[in-house]
Amino acid sequence: MVSRKDKFGLNIPHSAHQPMGKAVVFCCRSKMGKPVLLHSLLLSGLLLLAVLDVSLVNADDPYRFYTWTVTYGTISPLGAPQQVILINGQFPGPQLDVVTNDNLVLNLINKLDVPFLLTWNGIKQRKNSWQDGVLGTNCPIPPGSNYTYNFQPKDQIGSFTYFPSTGFHRAAGGYGAINVYQRPRIPVPYATPDGDFTLLVGDWYKTGHKALQASLDSGKSLPFPDGVLINGHTQATFSLALSTGKTYKFRVSNVGLKNTLNFRIQGHTMKLIEVEGSHVVQNMYDSLDVHVGQSVNVLVTLNQAPKDYYIVASTRFTPKKLVASGVLHYTNSKTPVSGPLPAEPSYQLHGSMEQARTYRWNLTANAARPNPQGSFHYGKITTTKTIVLSNSAPLINGKQRYAVNGVSYVNADTPLKLADYFNIPGVFSTSSLQTVPNGGAATVATSVIPTSLHDFIEVVFQNDENAMQSWHLDGYDFWVVGFGSGQWAPAKRSTYNLVDALTRHTTQVYPNSWTAILVSLDNQGMWNMRSAIWERQYLGQQFYLRVWSAVQSLANEYFIPTNALLCGKAVGKSH
Repeated sequence: MVSRKDKFGLNIPHSAHQPMGKAVVFCCRSKMGKPVLLHSLLLSGLLLLAVLDVSLVNADDPYRFYTWTVTYGTISPLGAPQQVILINGQFPGPQLDVVTNDNLVLNLINKLDVPFLLTWNGIKQRKNSWQDGVLGTNCPIPPGSNYTYNFQPKDQIGSFTYFPSTGFHRAAGGYGAINVYQRPRIPVPYATPDGDFTLLVGDWYKTGHKALQASLDSGKSLPFPDGVLINGHTQATFSLALSTGKTYKFRVSNVGLKNTLNFRIQGHTMKLIEVEGSHVVQNMYDSLDVHVGQSVNVLVTLNQAPKDYYIVASTRFTPKKLVASGVLHYTNSKTPVSGPLPAEPSYQLHGSMEQARTYRWNLTANAARPNPQGSFHYGKITTTKTIVLSNSAPLINGKQRYAVNGVSYVNADTPLKLADYFNIPGVFSTSSLQTVPNGGAATVATSVIPTSLHDFIEVVFQNDENAMQSWHLDGYDFWVVGFGSGQWAPAKRSTYNLVDALTRHTTQVYPNSWTAILVSLDNQGMWNMRSAIWERQYLGQQFYLRVWSAVQSLANEYFIPTNALLCGKAVGKSH
């Protein structure tokens, strides 16, 4: 067996909640985490088809094979037993530790009683929206069946996550971390840390996901969550033993459903080094606001008196505060944690927006490629289209819905990507959602905004509600060039950062405010743009961006996978 260190000349460190080593080159792991020889999996023919599929076109990059089984289980994350979704018996799910451009072949076996999908949050799926794992691109995996995902973190590094995209499964778990490490010859702008820890933080409900979904289906909005978890744990049941004088990397991702969280470590400052694949100017922070769906990487040096310190994640901008805590334990400590938890920052929405403006691209650093990030002069490119998206919370037929420019999205029985490929009419509409708010009565539709490959677009998220928003785009990262209060207007472009705005896949939009992004549409496919706040996504605050070229070529997009599941009006079609 070839270890990661043997193959790539680097160590991929431990997760904070489970050991490394989910899979290695040309091998995979069973449900119990034991190595399984590849030939035993090839007997079924499933992985052989996946390897031979033309979607994986770079044979020079290593292949990594995984088998994941999705089941229900009963645990008590907030003290009371409840049903959750486990992957290979784990909550949170297995951590994917991979290297830029690895080919990932992941056989997902669904042992739930309902259809299921995973989506790979932040993985761009270059030319490959077939593998995105959302209902607009993939048929869900039926109970008792399986599907083999085939994808690459192509030209990416950084911290990402995966989670269920079907129904309200996300409220039951099934989520985990994806850590993409740089290739050995690609430098990073900081010294190798002495350890690397992944922290999955998020709000959580004691109520089961089926009851929550039924409540949403009945037209009600969700109540306030019951708690916050750090890697599946709450108050001080999570501990890290680390050494004085050492510097450690923490990868912090908000995998929750509803609320912004503030992350802090008592008595320690944090050096921000990377945000969702972007190396950033390395400023120091006492705490960081991490919005739903977002990820940040920080370095923390253990330079304080040797004792135990609290690690804290708490809800922000909420009348009631929910808190989860862990313990940072100096290995030579003889003093346990005591006293109150460190307080959240005193600044509120305006201060949080000011913090967000300090996140800047490190122009001289490399990302996944050898060329510096700053070599792409995004601020000098003329935009081809402006899209203004206004979120709202209308009642439609007496039920709570969420909408974009007055249109609340409804899922079709046929994935939009399949309908597009097979030229099936009547599945989605490219005219129902306008690219500016129109102020009309709210409606429902399966809405798609058409764009052209290589467009360079400006998107403005206008939030006229009193609630924080978090917007995500599959298939891309984008430059977050501006935040502002009140109404956006073309004159606000004079405030944009056109020099060193960072790129990321999920951005916050503050209450009664706007956020502007620039997107280079260089990835053909059908891509979901959605609220990362799952109640809002589930009830319609989403749509799809169709990035299209009349020239059909492998240079633009891979062929439909040979193992693609067919459903709805695509049943019986030949591919």
